[in-house]
Amino acid sequence: MTTRKKLGLKALCIFGAAAVYACCLPASAQPLKAPIDPGVRGGALGAGGPLPGLTADETAFFKDGLSRFADVEVVTGGSNNGLGPRFNSNQCLSCHAQPAAGGSSPARNPLIALATLDGAKNTVPWFITENGPVREARFKRGPNGTSDGEVHAIFVITGRRDAVGCNIVQPDFLPAGNPLSGQGGNPNIIFRIPTPFFGAGLIESIPDSAILANMKANASMKAGLGISGHANAHLSGNVNVSGNDGTITRFGWKAQNKSLIMFSGEAYNVEMGISNQLFPQERDETPGCLFNATPEDTDNFTPASTPPSSTAVLSDIEAFADFGRMLAPPTPAPDTPSTVSGRAIFTKTGCVHCHTPSFTTGKMIASGSSKSPSAALSNQTANLFSDLLVHHMGVGLADGITQGGAGPDEFRTSPLWGVGQRVFFLHDGRTNNLVVAIRAHRSRGSEANTVIDRFDRLTASEQQDIVNFLRSL
Repeated sequence: MTTRKKLGLKALCIFGAAAVYACCLPASAQPLKAPIDPGVRGGALGAGGPLPGLTADETAFFKDGLSRFADVEVVTGGSNNGLGPRFNSNQCLSCHAQPAAGGSSPARNPLIALATLDGAKNTVPWFITENGPVREARFKRGPNGTSDGEVHAIFVITGRRDAVGCNIVQPDFLPAGNPLSGQGGNPNIIFRIPTPFFGAGLIESIPDSAILANMKANASMKAGLGISGHANAHLSGNVNVSGNDGTITRFGWKAQNKSLIMFSGEAYNVEMGISNQLFPQERDETPGCLFNATPEDTDNFTPASTPPSSTAVLSDIEAFADFGRMLAPPTPAPDTPSTVSGRAIFTKTGCVHCHTPSFTTGKMIASGSSKSPSAALSNQTANLFSDLLVHHMGVGLADGITQGGAGPDEFRTSPLWGVGQRVFFLHDGRTNNLVVAIRAHRSRGSEANTVIDRFDRLTASEQQDIVNFLRSL
């Protein structure tokens, strides 16, 4: 076999569909039939609506946040806040659209149209394709070799009709690699895809004590499987924490953000280039490219609405946070014999030691002057299938980026609720095949290796039941 053919086979084994997986195994280890990802499940969306039990005021804030989530931002003019100078998209909804507002990357990539929108002169990067995921790009190191890790926005406002005089240039993302997997290109670049907002308010409402108690539960069993959770410098040395107050952080691929307001403020600043109350300065202060006073997004002390409404006073990032906080979790599909079996095997195989099925929230105040707990968020069961800790995922998934205390190969356990309707998987969206994503959890240094070995020893029917169970969520 030629070297080229060997490399081609290796590429299929890593990035191809589940049907080619068996070709990579020794004959003695080949399953009789590889499990198949049935793909995004059909039926009712079961996502995108408000939490049940919201008050009238909470519902009003949810609807206001949803409306702003869909706003299209421009540089100058109109009622919006000031796109750029560097940005990835011009709308929250464009990145969080699958299967409904607040979700994950849609099947058809909306970023391509933004490259030349309103006269812009951007080139579509090689890793943004029509049928590929929405991605942001981070550089591992800067030009002088020092650690970087920052998001380098893929577009600039140069050439837009509402940004006359700005002449900054796009970052250089070359050389190109595989446009769908994102692999094989510039080794200094790693990618991230959007994380869904569904059920985010319930996640925010889980007490730190519950996360710590779950971390300590079944400790000997977890140790026997090689599962340890994240090693950090605070709160018993085992969880990702806020550098500000030491409490557990829980949002983002590396659990780098503490709260929904922090998550929203960072995204507005990094993804759309809009300065705000949490991030008051522009990320690029090149003369000729600054068109608005900063922060561009702030409280509206004199609301334009007549009569003024409570929601009109809020900044956009506060409205986004309220939308995410009161957004319901996805509704799973009805049980079938296969999915019931798959849930039991998921537990027996050990997947639940990281993908914790549920937590109970504490008391959470969503809105209102009475300071009474929100019935919709307090003492609720959150079936998220995550321990909200960060774990070593090995060299196969390592992105070389450190955020907070989460190191180069560490990631938050991704919540699995809603996975049945997601299109792209893993932090960089390298695959749309759930079976490939499962097996990508195994590589040198991964805490999941033993569990994936157990998965591979299951019968093909048992493996298929697990996949069907996951696609039911």
